Amino acid sequence: MSEWRDERVLVTGGASFIGSHLVEDLVELGARVRVADDFSSGTQSNLAGVADRIEILDGNLKDTAFADRATDGMDTVFHLAADHGGRGYISNYPANCATNMALDNIVYESAAENGVERITFASSACAYPTDIQQEKRRLGEDIVSFDERGGAYADEVYGWAKLMGERSLQAYHEQYGIDTSVVRIFTAYGPRENETHAIIALIAKAYAGQDPFRIWGDGEQTRNFTYVKDITRALRLAAENITDGTPVNAGISRYISINEVVERIFESLGEDPGRFEYMTDKPVGVRHRAADTTRAAELLGWEPEYTLEEGLESTVEWYTDNKDRADVRSNLETLLHER
Repeated sequence: MSEWRDERVLVTGGASFIGSHLVEDLVELGARVRVADDFSSGTQSNLAGVADRIEILDGNLKDTAFADRATDGMDTVFHLAADHGGRGYISNYPANCATNMALDNIVYESAAENGVERITFASSACAYPTDIQQEKRRLGEDIVSFDERGGAYADEVYGWAKLMGERSLQAYHEQYGIDTSVVRIFTAYGPRENETHAIIALIAKAYAGQDPFRIWGDGEQTRNFTYVKDITRALRLAAENITDGTPVNAGISRYISINEVVERIFESLGEDPGRFEYMTDKPVGVRHRAADTTRAAELLGWEPEYTLEEGLESTVEWYTDNKDRADVRSNLETLLHER
């Protein structure tokens, strides 16, 4: 019998890309799921498959009254709500990302006041120091320290906000005894993601027939692109197995270049890429990023199940099945820059 059966679970940001997949997983496991979302980036359509089996609250979690309503009566909170976007968004809208620090603490405070038993926080690989990611070095959780001087140096304001979200959650564990866990998500992708994020942006440009095909940077920057279903499984396993806020990484350990992703996208589409234009003046973030997942394996029994090829095939199929090529072509620039 699933430990989630009849568990009262709140997923903040549950209409989002990752959140909606997590909601589906929890419903399948028998949980009684409530979603709290302001639909600034998530959509009702993301929840279409389970809408009649969940409760949906539409509101802003920075409103304390709404946060109190959302957490009331819940056993577990998965906190995914955040102001976020791809590299271009977090570089250009740092003040928006800074509001996540207020959002996180309002959710935690409301959860504590309402007697929530456990909180799992969706953190990010952006919590890691940027200066060590110019060479290929797998990132272990202990690289970040709240106890040593100079132990933290995050990626953009978005990364600092995630770090503060982790530290605040640890404080609520210490003061209120709430079971807490943190998952640092590495470059998730999959169905329902929007075009401001790397892989969906690349799929959209290929599908639209962009010519020349534009790649930010030289294309040799690497990430460990991780399929969304592996991410949601890590979130659930963290909630089940960690109680003291110990962070774990969720990401594959292979370095994958943007050029490799582009090649595989065109293979999946069965199309010729034509000409390339490398836009070296665009923000690309760190040079290399990949996770050390030793701790996730030890504490959660977690390792990725989806290869890049499997994940891309599923994502390309979803995109082409749900997007009109002419619409993508005519609205490409808007799609790439607006959440």
